[in-house]
This record gives sequence, structure tokens and C-alpha cells, in this order.
Amino acid sequence: MRHKITYLLTITVLPAILIISSCKKETTAYDNPFFHIMIDNKAEVEVLANRKDTVDYKVYLSAQLQFEPIDVQYEVKIGDGLQDDRDFKLLTTGTSLNFPQGIFERPIRIAWKESVLDPTKDNTITIRLISNSKNFTMGLPGPDKLQKQLVITKK
Repeated sequence: MRHKITYLLTITVLPAILIISSCKKETTAYDNPFFHIMIDNKAEVEVLANRKDTVDYKVYLSAQLQFEPIDVQYEVKIGDGLQDDRDFKLLTTGTSLNFPQGIFERPIRIAWKESVLDPTKDNTITIRLISNSKNFTMGLPGPDKLQKQLVITKK
């Protein structure tokens, strides 16, 4: 019996150890800093027409600690069915966000107002990330550049 166990260990365990120890797979650390915008990992969200509160739509920096501030340029496109000061109030002014050292998220604030919508019109607000002062990737890394923009539909 002891001979069978030794034989079994020799033919199964020893080759596995040799195979594992002979593999020298080199890995490189993933280091592709990027900015993205999303809500609960989604790039499209809905807001009810009767909503009456303020929401922070956050732009995130995914990178190691940066020692210099970074400016991110963005644009806000408003569909023809929505109107600033009637359906919402864009509280964040300008077209850039500054990320000081150690800050990894910055908000674009929108105060929603209760309103009646025309369902035949474009009732969306699109926040699109355009560029940044460090030339980091805009949107998730990859060919699709997911989360480079956030589309908010008021329904």
C-alpha cells in the first residue's frame, strides 16, 4: 500500500511541481491612467420629471497619486427638450475641472427641477469628457472608450 501511494505521488505531484516551477511567465503592471464618468458603473441613467434635488455626477481619475494638478476639459450638451433654469440648473460652471494632488474625483452638479416634458423631443443632458492636461486616456482603456460620456435622460 505504501509503495502505491509513493508511486501515485511520484507520477502526479512531481510532474505538476516541475511544470509549475518551469513556467517563467513575465507580467507587467497595468499602468494606464484614465478619466471616466459614470453612475453605478453605467454610462446612461434616467431622471424622473418630478425630481427636485441636486445630484453630483462625478468624474473619476484612475491613476497612482499625482503630484501636480490636472485639468480636465468637458462639454455639456443639452437636448432640445430641456431648458436650463426650467428643467434643471447646471450648478458647476465652466468647462473644466481641476484635480489637485491627491484628489481622484470631482463633481459636475445639477439641480433638478420638477417640470412637464415633451416626449417627442430630446430630453437628455450629455456630459462628455474631452481632454486633460496630462494626456491621460479619456474613458475606460480599450478601443470603445466606455464611460467617456454620461447620458442623463429626463423622463
